Amino acid sequence: MIQKQEFGHTGHQSTRVIFGAYALSKASQSEADTTLALLQKYGVNHIDTAPAYGNAEERIGLWMEQHHNDFFLATKSRSRSYDGAWKDLQQSLRRLRVDQVDLWQMHGLTNPVSWEKVMGPGGALDAFIEARDKGLVRFLGITGHGDKVPAMHRQSLERFDFDSVLLPYNYLQMQKPRYATDFNELVTLCNKRNIAVQTIKSVVRRSWGTRPPTHNTYFYEPLETQEAIDKSVHWSLGLRDSFLVT
Repeated sequence: MIQKQEFGHTGHQSTRVIFGAYALSKASQSEADTTLALLQKYGVNHIDTAPAYGNAEERIGLWMEQHHNDFFLATKSRSRSYDGAWKDLQQSLRRLRVDQVDLWQMHGLTNPVSWEKVMGPGGALDAFIEARDKGLVRFLGITGHGDKVPAMHRQSLERFDFDSVLLPYNYLQMQKPRYATDFNELVTLCNKRNIAVQTIKSVVRRSWGTRPPTHNTYFYEPLETQEAIDKSVHWSLGLRDSFLVT
């Protein structure tokens, strides 16, 4: 079975490997059922999805009717306004067939202009707080891609006490001095405040560039040999107290 640890200060013992449901974005229900059954078999108890992940929420929803108690369920919103975020949440709850999600995250919050809108009057943060207060979500988080995301996450944590962060972490990314410094400073802050750190892109090889994708990985070309994948995953899991989103 996969090791578990407390997900920040939520009180939930999550598996250190979290299932990233982008993999289900183009899956049939049969393929999704097989995948979710495999998660149960190996004890993976935390799923990360989003409205932007194609049909993933709907595919997961059929399982949540019977197995919601088996999983810590996280989804996201890309909307930056109060009204847009509420609309996203209502859609996610309907598609996931649940009355509450465990973690609701701001999806890809890295643009400074968008950040000001989210944090300002009538911004998405107001909807996030209200949804938590009404019991529609239990915890709140932020996610992002790109070289500036660690610094942006720190800025977000200075404004609001989020429960989790999600961002890239792999050997290649950490060879960038500025990123590595910002990432380590963010992790130090999260450890001090007991905020869950989720990492993504553990098996990245390189960006697709102008080449058409040949795998269902949106941002990058993945490693392909099992040896390379194993080494990269083990390297990423070497970050203490973190979680790896597949």
